[in-house]
Amino acid sequence: VYCDLPDEGATFKGSDTICTLESVKAVGEVYAPADCEVLAVNEKLSDQPSLVNSSPEADGWLVKVKLSGSVSGMMDRAAYEKHVEAESK
Repeated sequence: VYCDLPDEGATFKGSDTICTLESVKAVGEVYAPADCEVLAVNEKLSDQPSLVNSSPEADGWLVKVKLSGSVSGMMDRAAYEKHVEAESK
């Protein structure tokens, strides 16, 4: 696994590719949820990119962003979990 992360201070428009995650078989893109600025980048991923898979909500976070665009239409955690459950049926 390899993580191509942006620089702190980088800005993105909603739906822009913020970073890419590469494995042996595939490349995945991570998109900006809205207009945003990157406040922090997880430097641990340079040496331990597998954290993205083993600890995605703790040590494997990618970036921390400050949203500056419209967030209408974004889901909170409960709505997202409900959406994922409905999609899995």
